[in-house]
Amino acid sequence: MKVTYFDDTDTLYIELRAGEIAESRDLDENTLLDLDAVGNICMMTFEHASERTDVGRITLEGIAA
Repeated sequence: MKVTYFDDTDTLYIELRAGEIAESRDLDENTLLDLDAVGNICMMTFEHASERTDVGRITLEGIAA
């Protein structure tokens, strides 16, 4: 899993799993969901992230050993 914030475009990119994207869905005009061929969520993109998320505070919990 990878979380990347692009300050220059105020975009938050969350990669949940690596894989080939088969379909992209617009959840709204500023949120994109990318799915693989069997419908698993691979990535989410949030535009205007600083207004729509708490991007300044990221917490990781429950990481497997």
